[in-house]
Amino acid sequence: MKNRIRVLRAEKDWSQAELAERVNVSRNSINAIENGRFDPSLPLAFRIADAFGLSVEEVFDKSDAVGRSDGQGGDSALSEAAD
Repeated sequence: MKNRIRVLRAEKDWSQAELAERVNVSRNSINAIENGRFDPSLPLAFRIADAFGLSVEEVFDKSDAVGRSDGQGGDSALSEAAD
């Protein structure tokens, strides 16, 4: 799923590690989400958006999640339990 996390982090001058700490996941999770390798769970998407003071729609582009052929769109979620 496309997202604006990298741009938003740059605006706040936050590292991936700083954002990860704010939303209680690993830096690797933030990197994977930021680079479109994994889609966050809904609760994590809300935590990320909240960290930036934005809505989920302002951070994530849902149009990219529908019908992806790589199996990562739609209801796929990055397991927070693995962090």
